[in-house]
Amino acid sequence: MHRRVIALLIAVLALNFLSFAQGNLLITPTRVVFEGTKQREELNLVNIGNDTAVYSISFLQYDMREDGSFITLEESDSGHMFADPYLRIFPRTVTLAPREPQVIMLQCRRKPDMKTGEYRSHLYFRAEKNPEPLGLQNASSDTSSLKVQLIPIFGLSIPIIIRSGEVSVSSSLSDLKLETKPDSMQFLNLSINRNGNISVYGDLSVQFIPQHGKPYEIGSVKGIGVYTNIHKRSTSIKLNSPTAELLESGKIKVQYSSGSETKHIVYGEAELDVP
Repeated sequence: MHRRVIALLIAVLALNFLSFAQGNLLITPTRVVFEGTKQREELNLVNIGNDTAVYSISFLQYDMREDGSFITLEESDSGHMFADPYLRIFPRTVTLAPREPQVIMLQCRRKPDMKTGEYRSHLYFRAEKNPEPLGLQNASSDTSSLKVQLIPIFGLSIPIIIRSGEVSVSSSLSDLKLETKPDSMQFLNLSINRNGNISVYGDLSVQFIPQHGKPYEIGSVKGIGVYTNIHKRSTSIKLNSPTAELLESGKIKVQYSSGSETKHIVYGEAELDVP
């Protein structure tokens, strides 16, 4: 009997930009926070591919490690405040023709017994595979062979956050260290420290302040978050300035801020002397 094995490869991504495309799906926004009296949010989807695609929408639970990676949690894990019991989404499945947009409605329904702090779940968009096995029409007459076919099933997730009661957060930067790779590329390694009962999310920008001359930017990373399950996150920023310039006398200044042009908030700053 002819045997076929179809393996499904699922790629789950954490999103860091205002909009992001993966597997031909574009989503805006890529992070939703319900705070104050906010109860509704519209998510805009666009199929930027050349074929009609079907996407199913569900919730997943993640925790963040100190290196910024994620681990999957089960709904039954105790000690976690998941947001999905207080959220409704419609529709749960969308079919998008090429270049076709779709609006997803997300509703937050708070309850009187909610604890103070932050509830978080991740909204997961999964591209469904073609129900007809590819290559079936060209099946070989060799019934003794085993064939493996890999069909990538793309998915992406965005964090959905609900903040309840009196919340606060503060952060600082520490452990700054300049690292030079064998290829002469330089990186600034550092830690983001978080205190409070909610997560912090912002952009990192790095300036070089020469002993003589004006400061100029040498690196940046957008959309860096520290979730409530950790108090410190380590990260590394690739610097785009030639090594020779960085080795001149001066300072490296790094700033962690909200990144918003309308409400710019500095969460933390730190400096590193360059000999």
